[in-house]
This record gives sequence, C-alpha cells and structure tokens, in this order.
Amino acid sequence: MRHTAFRQRMAAEFGRVRAEMLAQDHVFSSLGGRTVDQALEAGVTTKEVWQAVCEAFEVPPERR
Repeated sequence: MRHTAFRQRMAAEFGRVRAEMLAQDHVFSSLGGRTVDQALEAGVTTKEVWQAVCEAFEVPPERR
C-alpha cells in the first residue's frame, strides 16, 4: 500500500485531524513502542502499520 493510500485510509477511518494526531502521538507496542510516523520512518511497511492500527482500535474487518 502506498503512503498516500495509507493516509487516506487513516483519514477515512478516524477523520483527518484525529488521524494526524494519532499518527504523531499514539505509541503502539506492536510497532516496537513507536508511533505510526516513527514506524513508517523506520521502514515498517504501511501494511504492517495499518494492521497494527486496525487491531489497536478494533477496526471492523470489512474496513481493514
């Protein structure tokens, strides 16, 4: 998944402002204690990051 598509999914699921705040501030243990932005910067794939977000926030399977 491209970064643009990832950001669009985040915005669609959480709203643009909340998605940006979540990416910057929420630390995920499943991403090695990193935020979304830190994980992406470290080279974690957008697919892995999206899966971590979906699991943490219980996004329904049909929207994953």
